[in-house]
Amino acid sequence: METLRLYDFLPSGNGYKIRLLLSQIGMPFERVEVNILKGESRTPEFLSKNPAGKIPLLEIEPGKYLAESNAILIYLSEGTEFLPYDRLLRAQVLQWLFFEQNSHEPFIATSRFLISILGKGDQYKEAIEQKHKSGYAALSLMESYLQTHNFFVGERYTIADIALFAYTHVADEGGFDLTQFPAIQAWIERVKAQPEYISITEESKYCI
Repeated sequence: METLRLYDFLPSGNGYKIRLLLSQIGMPFERVEVNILKGESRTPEFLSKNPAGKIPLLEIEPGKYLAESNAILIYLSEGTEFLPYDRLLRAQVLQWLFFEQNSHEPFIATSRFLISILGKGDQYKEAIEQKHKSGYAALSLMESYLQTHNFFVGERYTIADIALFAYTHVADEGGFDLTQFPAIQAWIERVKAQPEYISITEESKYCI
């Protein structure tokens, strides 16, 4: 089997999703840093791999690429404990993955990017305030669900948790106050307690 190659930007939550899953599966991979702040995802060479010009990008074998973080999660988790076999449970995983990309990530991740990665929180203050409204709505929905569930699907840890954890646990870096969400805070600790957990800026021991 070819060694997987992950094109990644270390601070990225979307890239972190893939690193965390690969680590927890125990799958060796090569990581290629792509500094999006320096335009490295917009070079002709990278665009030939992913015309969308975004990371993460997984090279499955030479010349065969898969983009979109949650699509990569599904691909890598197929046949593992991280993706249920049951038809309804699988659909529920997809439900949360769609929620993460449509109702969560655009507001929580973008706020973090503007404030903590670009350092332009003051410059984009009005836009961030708007994003906070929708971001808090997503967090409130998660909080309500987690008040009666330990994990998001089937009461066990799946890629639905990985997808939602990536940006939720660093939401404070986007100006969100997580202290008002005790169920989310408890869930964050449950995720951190999973085997082979790595932090968002930590290199995986499976990275070769």
